[in-house]
Amino acid sequence: MATSELIICKDPEGLAAGAADLVIRAGREAINQRGRFMLGLSGGSTPEQTYKLLTQPDHAAAIEWARSHLFFGDERFVPLDDARSNFCMVKRTLLSRPALSQAHVFPMVTPGKNVRQCAAEYARVLEREFAAGANNGPPRFDLILLGLGEDGHTASLFPGAMALLVEHEWVTWSPPGTAPPPVNRITLTYPVLNTARRIAFLVAGKKKASILRKVLEAKPARDACPAAGVHPADGTVTWLVDEDAAGLLTRRS
Repeated sequence: MATSELIICKDPEGLAAGAADLVIRAGREAINQRGRFMLGLSGGSTPEQTYKLLTQPDHAAAIEWARSHLFFGDERFVPLDDARSNFCMVKRTLLSRPALSQAHVFPMVTPGKNVRQCAAEYARVLEREFAAGANNGPPRFDLILLGLGEDGHTASLFPGAMALLVEHEWVTWSPPGTAPPPVNRITLTYPVLNTARRIAFLVAGKKKASILRKVLEAKPARDACPAAGVHPADGTVTWLVDEDAAGLLTRRS
């Protein structure tokens, strides 16, 4: 049975700190129980602050990085060194940790391949690293970090997009959505997101207040608001939001 929790933080800095603590707790639990930590990363300014915190000595020492495996929830189809790339942002922040093995980091874009090939290749990576497949079902992440767009999108699942209908593939591609820049995307699909042990949405700022209230209180259809389609069958969804984003909520728990 899926569970949901709402944590309201004072400001973006407090949100990033709360997210870093959540990553640490999830990592410890995963390693203690299963011997490794399978983490799905998100792009965006709030995750970036979280990743920077996780490289600080007091936070970095709290995670067994040698047993941590880093994947991506979505990616823009641009070169890995492009400033718009989620991988590029993660590389300059979280991947600056020397204890983190580069062999445990799995970018979505493979140089020399087109966007469809990259999506298919990433599905094979997941199958290999998670020992997942037809008999075992989709890969089960310990934690996936997600954001929330003003249009209700999450990862690269945009309103009305064909990617929302994908039920038998773990990774797909999507044409440019409503969020800039106008480039193709690669994204995990609902079957993977909804198999995770824990999902954490990181939401900050007044511009997100209206859509946050819509997702949490109006229960919209996922076609119009893709974030509403994220509800793990046997996991926890944690909404980490700041006071500005929570400003229009009528329920704060």
